[in-house]
Amino acid sequence: MTLLTIPRKALEGYIKLVRLPVDGMLALSGGGDSAAAVKLALDRVEATVRGAAGAMLGDDVLRADARRRSDAADERGRALRLRGEAERRAERADDRIAEKETEADRRRARAAEHARVKRDQAQRRRESTKRKAARSTQRRKQTANEAAARAQETIEERAKPDRLEQLDTKAEALEQRELALTAADEAQRLRTAASNAKANRKNGG
Repeated sequence: MTLLTIPRKALEGYIKLVRLPVDGMLALSGGGDSAAAVKLALDRVEATVRGAAGAMLGDDVLRADARRRSDAADERGRALRLRGEAERRAERADDRIAEKETEADRRRARAAEHARVKRDQAQRRRESTKRKAARSTQRRKQTANEAAARAQETIEERAKPDRLEQLDTKAEALEQRELALTAADEAQRLRTAASNAKANRKNGG
């Protein structure tokens, strides 16, 4: 053990005593970037204290230890910065992804609404077309019925003279038949009278 060993050990004990409550609180905090930043600051202070003590005491071991601790703190600082930057980039990427997903949801909602409107319009057009077709069919039927009625009326009007002529012809035929029957009766009557007269002559003669 050299003369520098005693103050070096005392310094280390003092540093541990000072850091003990702070390290305990950092351990209880669960870590995280804030705790890492506080611990890094303490490490830098400790390295500075060790370097200053080594310079005052002319202790090369303390100075070398201070340099190692300072270099290690610098490395941890760079790692902490890189990790923080990576986390910020990840957060920005997550924000961009979330924004894109939100925009995609909005586009899908707009597309769904547009499709719904198109379907409603198409349904209304189909119903309108059906109504128009039904009205057109009804009009065609009505027109056909009216045309048929007019044709029937025309046929009946044209048939009236033919029926009258037929009735006249039939009446004339009946009249001729009546005359023929009358003539036949008269002829029969004359034949009967002649026959009776002849018989009377025979009986009287």
